[in-house]
Amino acid sequence: MSLSLRQLQVFVAVAQEKTITAASGLLFLSKPAVSMAITELESQLGHKLFERVNNRLILNDQGRRLLPMADELLTRSDEITKVLNSDGELSGHLRLGASDTIGNQLVPFLLRDFRAQSNHIDQELVISNSQSIIDRLLAFELDIGLIEGQGENKHHLGNDDLHMQPWLSDEMCIVCAIDHPLAQKAGITLFDLENHAWLLRETGSGTREHFLSRIAPRLEDWTVAFELRTTEAIINCAAAGLGLAYLSTLAARHAISNKRLHKLTLPLDLRRQYWLAHHKSKHHSLLFERFLTFTSEWQVND
Repeated sequence: MSLSLRQLQVFVAVAQEKTITAASGLLFLSKPAVSMAITELESQLGHKLFERVNNRLILNDQGRRLLPMADELLTRSDEITKVLNSDGELSGHLRLGASDTIGNQLVPFLLRDFRAQSNHIDQELVISNSQSIIDRLLAFELDIGLIEGQGENKHHLGNDDLHMQPWLSDEMCIVCAIDHPLAQKAGITLFDLENHAWLLRETGSGTREHFLSRIAPRLEDWTVAFELRTTEAIINCAAAGLGLAYLSTLAARHAISNKRLHKLTLPLDLRRQYWLAHHKSKHHSLLFERFLTFTSEWQVND
């Protein structure tokens, strides 16, 4: 039996994209070529790798067992090609994922410092909500993820295949428009937050989950004004007086200092943990290990 890297590349693409059409577009191959590669791979292995569910190809148990090994072989192949042409420099392609606040407020500076220290510049960054980053890690679409909040509930989210370690932390805050009635009130309490509309991120966001676990249970009457997919949209809507917002202090600091938003001071512990995550079966290349160690030790420079 002789498996080819092309077959494994097609297998991984179909596993991630879940349709022959999407995988063929990703690989710049025809749909018959993709289908044939999967058929030949399954024939050589003597096992079906996918189940067809509503016109989508979903990995079965055998396919899920193969995915980490296929990802490792493709990563090693890429390493071999690049290390022979790199004159000893750190080589390879690194796929990073970060949730919204981390991706916009911290990762640009993390990458700046890593590049300065390592001279490695071949990185890819995906910014999305925490659950999306988790899903991509599980599908081996990303190598390393930096996420907010949800690491504490990983077993409830089906993330037993992920290794998660505490990383940095942040503090959340409640903000409102400068001319909001609460902005003029001294000594804000939880009772003052009753009967207000809130601006929330979408389901899957670490910021939303933190609000639902720390603030919502303390309130008897609250409503959702808008669900928005970006922090900047929430900042603008809050500044326009469309509701109260629960945001990372990192993300809100400029709007607060520029007097676009008013920060409400309450006697609450609103600290939030960030997490450094990767798949337990992910191949640890030299680049992967170097970035993981660097990130674990990195601190924000004020």
